[in-house]
Amino acid sequence: MKSISGIQIGQYVRSKAGRDKNHIFLVLTIIDHEYVLVVDGDVRRIESPKKKKIKHLYEYKQISDVVREKQTDDKKLTNLMIRKEIEKFDLNQVNLGGF
Repeated sequence: MKSISGIQIGQYVRSKAGRDKNHIFLVLTIIDHEYVLVVDGDVRRIESPKKKKIKHLYEYKQISDVVREKQTDDKKLTNLMIRKEIEKFDLNQVNLGGF
């Protein structure tokens, strides 16, 4: 599994900067040691992921098993799957006291 600076495919991240500040994403692809592609299944869909610098992302320890398995096995990943995973994560964050 490709991992740069601790970030992994399927990992939950939150944007620290830009107009999408504090928005939750999932890492779709790791480009290099500086950039990743992130998606949320809504505004940033699989067809047009957002290229973000890793230093502009807050990394959560949690990783979406669904996204990681689909990406590593080259199986079909849909925007609906991404949205459901982020909704589950958001609900867990609210239950744990937020950010």
